Amino acid sequence: MQSKFVKTLGLAALVAASFTVPHAQAADKIVKIDGSSTVYPITEAVAEDFQKAKGIKVTVGISGTGGGFKKFCRGETDISDASRPILQKEIDICKEAGIQYIELPIAYDALTVAVSPKNDWVKSLTVAQLNKMWAPAAQGSVKSWKQIDPSFPDKPLKLFGPGADSGTFDYFTEAIVGKAKSSRGDFTASEDDNVLVNGVAGDAGALGYFGYAYYEENKDKLKAVPIIAKAGAPAVLPSPETVKDGTYQPLARPIFIYVNATSAAFKPEIKAFVDFYLANAPTLVKEVKYVPLPANEYAAVTAHWKSLKPGSGFGGVAEVGVKIEELLKRIK
Repeated sequence: MQSKFVKTLGLAALVAASFTVPHAQAADKIVKIDGSSTVYPITEAVAEDFQKAKGIKVTVGISGTGGGFKKFCRGETDISDASRPILQKEIDICKEAGIQYIELPIAYDALTVAVSPKNDWVKSLTVAQLNKMWAPAAQGSVKSWKQIDPSFPDKPLKLFGPGADSGTFDYFTEAIVGKAKSSRGDFTASEDDNVLVNGVAGDAGALGYFGYAYYEENKDKLKAVPIIAKAGAPAVLPSPETVKDGTYQPLARPIFIYVNATSAAFKPEIKAFVDFYLANAPTLVKEVKYVPLPANEYAAVTAHWKSLKPGSGFGGVAEVGVKIEELLKRIK
């Protein structure tokens, strides 16, 4: 009954009543969050400032986007960090459990392909070359850099990437291979981006990918690879500028938090936390080395949050290159 009520609720009316959280009551409140390791630095920064300002406990886990949605759809968390949109199978699991969600883009990420500084032959890579490295057909057969480009040395190609529960894995495979989760399996996988960073940094023949913040934190021991989106296009490095001007393609992407709609309506600490998140995102996103949304997009996301309209603008499938304001308009 509750899920049906939430679906038709005047959520905004319910929330509008009184959602300040007195400090005297804060001790028994808790905001439970889990999910993407990519989104984690932003949410953790928000959580730290929120706890100081409001005295409300916030826990932030890192189970990967897929692992986070599993917990979220079981009702174990109030908010799920996600580096890709919720998928149809996750929508179905949430629906069966009576869990509705509010989808909120909170920043942009420039998914970064990196090699070791010891690699002195890669000046740029095309999407086609990345496909040749990572497509399922490459498993067991594409083992050398020379197979990617005849001008490259005949050195072993060692690949590092996120695990299958990662939204970064889903987005990269969609953008590069053409189908989410479609990838060779013989690479070093980890949900911990620091493991990937260290693996790539220590081997001249290594290549990996992860969120832009992890590259920025470790750029003294990594070399970002400029990406050529298609024939005739320039080689473009990831940066806040190339994300904003749309030239870093196809690996620029929005990242999200998903808020349990019932928690938003009936737990004042959740409403307070998300209000705080959106109000402080422009500053904190930049501090942790991701790319803030433009002011007009934060305004649109904030208006969407205030409307408390549940649903996803993606319809359960990954999509490359979608605009935030268009995305929010799709949620009926």
